[in-house]
Amino acid sequence: MAIRVVRLGTPRLRGEGLRVGTVRRPPRGVPKSEFARRNYYDVWLPDVSPSDALVKLALHAKTDAEWRRFVKHYRVEMKRPEPARLIALLAALSHQTDFSIGCYCEDASRCHRSVLAALLAEAGAKMA
Repeated sequence: MAIRVVRLGTPRLRGEGLRVGTVRRPPRGVPKSEFARRNYYDVWLPDVSPSDALVKLALHAKTDAEWRRFVKHYRVEMKRPEPARLIALLAALSHQTDFSIGCYCEDASRCHRSVLAALLAEAGAKMA
């Protein structure tokens, strides 16, 4: 049992389990009924994605210092009660079942999903 971190819209890996979209917005131009079939996500969980303002900050981060600024602010957002409870829930579920979390970004190292993976691991999640 573990959490796998994936890029949404890519082919599913064997044993990946339920795919959770941790993104602020659904995929553009894709009917809701097609999200799972097109390998985006089975369940949408925008509450652990960065706020709109932080998404803009991340997209415009060109330097390491700008990226670190995004990471700092995203971690603060995830300490709020609602997202913190969801992170704890996902961490606990990782010991019971396989599932994946993901975002659309091509570069995982400059994507909130890498930070979310670290937050989940810090909360005791079993990571793939």
